[in-house]
Amino acid sequence: MLAFIAQRLAKAVVVLLAIVVLNFMLIRMAPGDPAMVMAGEAGASDKIFVTQLREKFGLDQPLPVQLYRYVKGIVTLDLGFSFRQQMPVARLIAERLPATLLLTVTAFVISLLLGVLFGTLAARFAGTWADTAITILALIFYATPLFWVALMAILLFSVAMDWLPSFGYETVGANYTGLAHVLDVGAHLILPATTMGLFFMATYARMTRASMLEVKRHDFVKTARAKGLRDAVIQRRHVLRNALLPVVTLAGLQAGTLVGGAVLTETVFAWPGIGRLMYEALLQRDYNLLLGVFVVCSAMVLAFNLITDLIYRAVDPRIEFAS
Repeated sequence: MLAFIAQRLAKAVVVLLAIVVLNFMLIRMAPGDPAMVMAGEAGASDKIFVTQLREKFGLDQPLPVQLYRYVKGIVTLDLGFSFRQQMPVARLIAERLPATLLLTVTAFVISLLLGVLFGTLAARFAGTWADTAITILALIFYATPLFWVALMAILLFSVAMDWLPSFGYETVGANYTGLAHVLDVGAHLILPATTMGLFFMATYARMTRASMLEVKRHDFVKTARAKGLRDAVIQRRHVLRNALLPVVTLAGLQAGTLVGGAVLTETVFAWPGIGRLMYEALLQRDYNLLLGVFVVCSAMVLAFNLITDLIYRAVDPRIEFAS
């Protein structure tokens, strides 16, 4: 297993460097000049001031030179300096990343648990009203735009019922500590995490149902029934466990993308994570900050893919590690 992990890590480094180069070239090809944006906001957009800004941030250098300097910094774990925030990119991301991880991990756990639960129930009672209700519910959440669900949740649970806070990470000015702070953050987390998790819950529910119905037709399930095992034992030990592999594959692919895909949720709920930070960097033409967020998101996708491969072995011991 250690040799497998070492090989995957080596490949991940190569892939990450390729992503860094590709993202750098795409960002530089995009229209807009950060020096012009900063000069315009400063009220001094004359050519001399713009030239000074470009020299200060190294934007006057040829593109290959800028790329070399950036890749060299990435190799030494230096993500660069934010033009607009006047702070190191690594520090900005480190400040926002915990909030994003809290949101995405909570949403992922909610979606996976509810998806597997509803998918199992739908497969267990296939062809009945329960199966139909779960399928319709999953299709509704899958087809409904995420921003609409978020806005409706705010209107219903925050504005109309006043049960939950509508935006932010914590209550501004409350200065809670200890358990009170944890409960306050948890209350702010419920709406964005649930809204984000419902879409993926629908996907996992449909995948679990289809996979379990397929496994039920296999000979080893018929053999288990012939031996007189209880139906609950067959569903849990034989059907569900073998049906989880496609779900694990899908969950592993989506777990990494959740981090970078939280832009919409964080924007609607004003959640201070790196998704919102990426959106702000895009509007401000803050190239280094935008590239830094891309690097972190790409690294997390690669890490989640490796973790998924390791989970395969735990779910099905028959799977062998291969390079």
